[in-house]
Amino acid sequence: MNYVSTRCDSIKISASQAITKGISDEGGLFVPETIPSLSLNDIEKLSALDYVGRAKSVLSLFLTDFTKEEIDSCVEGAYATGSFSSKDVAPLVNLDDGINILELWRGPTCAFKDMALQILPRFMTVSAAKTAKGTKIIILVATSGDTGKAALEGFKDVENTGILVFYPNDGVSPMQKLQMCTQEGANVGVCAIEGNFDDAQNGVKNIFTSKQAAEKLAENNMAFSSANSINWGRLVPQIVYYISAYCDMFRSGKIALGDKVNFVVPTGNFGNILAAYYAKEMGVPVNKLICASNKNSVLTDFLTTGTYDRNRDFYTTISPSMDILISSNLERLLYSASSSEKVNEWMKSLKETGRYTVDADTFGYISSAFAAGFCDDDMTKATINKLFKEQNYLCDTHTAVGVKVYYDYREQTGDTTPTVIASTANPFKFSKAVLEAVQGDTGNLDEFAMVERLAEVTGKECPAPLANLRNKEVRFTSVCKKDIPSMEKVIFDMLGI
Repeated sequence: MNYVSTRCDSIKISASQAITKGISDEGGLFVPETIPSLSLNDIEKLSALDYVGRAKSVLSLFLTDFTKEEIDSCVEGAYATGSFSSKDVAPLVNLDDGINILELWRGPTCAFKDMALQILPRFMTVSAAKTAKGTKIIILVATSGDTGKAALEGFKDVENTGILVFYPNDGVSPMQKLQMCTQEGANVGVCAIEGNFDDAQNGVKNIFTSKQAAEKLAENNMAFSSANSINWGRLVPQIVYYISAYCDMFRSGKIALGDKVNFVVPTGNFGNILAAYYAKEMGVPVNKLICASNKNSVLTDFLTTGTYDRNRDFYTTISPSMDILISSNLERLLYSASSSEKVNEWMKSLKETGRYTVDADTFGYISSAFAAGFCDDDMTKATINKLFKEQNYLCDTHTAVGVKVYYDYREQTGDTTPTVIASTANPFKFSKAVLEAVQGDTGNLDEFAMVERLAEVTGKECPAPLANLRNKEVRFTSVCKKDIPSMEKVIFDMLGI
């Protein structure tokens, strides 16, 4: 299988090349030239397998220049070594009102990013050996909270790699910041920026496509790559868990084979719901993909009007991983719905004016597959309270956005299709907001006092990876300006070049 760029589909490269490069030279994102298909018979066979078996089967369809042994090693190393707290890796939890919660946060950093970032370093090692032998791969990451820690943990002390994470100084939760700034490993670096996630993401993407930066790294036998979902190797493992969720719905008797389901996904950068879209395109029977946003509702507006406009107020919310106004993975959907020529036109307009409007055919294609909604912080907290009080289920602030948007969608449409809601983080990562939701005012409690209080009030247990942060040494305290020269200096200083 070849991969093409969303901005130049005459570029055709292998899966290994796409994973090693991360982003195309002209700024486009790599996508499969064709989407592999799954028949209902294939899905029935996958349903008989465990998560590891399903992952091996699905990933082999996309990573066609990997050997069977290489795929087996990557999958088993990521999911079969005990680093996930559930034997099912991504278990489904059925609530009383027919909602099925897909818990994607059972990995070592308690966020859904582990589903991809426990396997991406393994993909990267295999890919680099095929396409960039002897070159040290430097992973650059912009994070709105969860990707940073998951990437740091995944790439920690991986041979012949270095990783540097940029995060918005005032745009992550205290627990997320502590997770990153206490990260162990000789090859890791973390730096806050004086800006928001979009500033960090724009900076990283500009540095990726900088000819001067690439030349400087090449002089030192190094090359950039990405662990953000702009890298196909980050996105493809996420397709697996939507296929697996459908298999679990079928195997448990909640649906018959061939019945359609809805997937509800809280997302800011669009990668998580894009993976569900690719599962649908492969043949998973999907009725609607429901995109859930917080108060930064740029995706809701686009999916309901066809106009993408980032010229708006930016809000810092209690669901910080979704505090994003430039959703980079949307570019891949636009390519699927149109052409590289149109994508170039829209991305040029976004860069120059901050907005674009897609044509009627493109919007019709997208709106037939997607629904969208958003909710603010008050509604998010009310939903956390409702789920806990009525069903004894404690969810985090991002998952609550998904639940609330689904409740609204179901009421507005009357659609009772069986539904899976992606749960993206453990609630103890956002203890202040979750405690306020279930108890009220938290007073002057510090972060770990709030964790203890939340456990006491709810009877739930804080995961060990979070509880153990209390006594860890803070290693990284740097803050830089959001301009490109400042970010480049941090990178080159860390690399010693």
